[in-house]
Amino acid sequence: MTTEYRITVEPLGRDVMCREDQTILDACLRAGVWVPHSCTHGTCATCKAEVLEGDVDHGEASSFALMDFERDEGKTLLCVCKPRSDVTIEADVDADDAIEVYPVEDYAGTVVGLEEVALDTRRLLIELDRDLTFNAGQYMALAVPGHDGVTRTYSMANIPTEPRVLEFQIRRTKDGLATDGWIFKDLAVGDPIKLSGPYGRFVLRVDRDEPSVLIAGGTGLAPIASMIRHALENDLEEIGHLTLYQGARTREWMYDVERFRALEADYPDRFTYRPCLSEEEAEGFASGMVTDVLNADHENLKGYIGYVCGPPGMVEAALKTLMLKRLFPRDIYKEEFLDASAAASVVRSPLIKR
Repeated sequence: MTTEYRITVEPLGRDVMCREDQTILDACLRAGVWVPHSCTHGTCATCKAEVLEGDVDHGEASSFALMDFERDEGKTLLCVCKPRSDVTIEADVDADDAIEVYPVEDYAGTVVGLEEVALDTRRLLIELDRDLTFNAGQYMALAVPGHDGVTRTYSMANIPTEPRVLEFQIRRTKDGLATDGWIFKDLAVGDPIKLSGPYGRFVLRVDRDEPSVLIAGGTGLAPIASMIRHALENDLEEIGHLTLYQGARTREWMYDVERFRALEADYPDRFTYRPCLSEEEAEGFASGMVTDVLNADHENLKGYIGYVCGPPGMVEAALKTLMLKRLFPRDIYKEEFLDASAAASVVRSPLIKR
């Protein structure tokens, strides 16, 4: 029989039961208690918390994300640590009543669509065994077959009013366990997939009515596509004008251009689309880095909010550009897309909301 321990989450004062073979983060999220998290693999340090009482197994926390002196001081990473007694933790919980918290659950899915949409990029459609409730912008964890307990996380591009079939946009990673070894290798329509979620706080802010600039690089487009479609197709008119800056090196890396041009035609007063190519000139596309195009388009962005998602280098450049345009850190929401090998090398800014 598996032993369960009581986890007390401060400063919320909430108690959660956690199995000895379960991470504290997983137990919290399944109980509907939100605590900060991002990579869920012990590499980014977003979920770092202090153990006030009790004992934990730190699991596979990287020495970069959780240094030895931090362990000695009682710190742990909630996404990989497991309880060895009743535990009291103090997490950096930034409660936000405007964002609905949906408990993490397990789902069984079936692949119903798999297509090439750009160079080394696939669209994966998974039909679930039941509806999923989530916020636009959240992500799911997919279990990698043949590797017990190993998951990879991908953002959903579908919208909350499409709760049964999930859309993922996945970029191939060289020698990637999930991409080269599975999704781009032998995954096929009809295959079963186990997944869990929803995760993440990089979501559409339905409580804010300012105009928004949304900057997407590569498959960082997925959560931003969900946000844009949700706002437009579900008539969330309280949300201000949306401008999407989608960046890629050349047209062979760019996808869903016609989908967004159609949205711009359908909602000309609410949505503007700016596809940008940094290494190629082509009719209908802005030339230059996505941040250069944004910089040229706006004298300043005072009174806007920003959403940024993509590779770390693009995200960092976009953050600098937005702040130079007088956008405050509290008004910028971001998500970095990291493969497993890159996650440990990224230092995250504590100023920017996720």
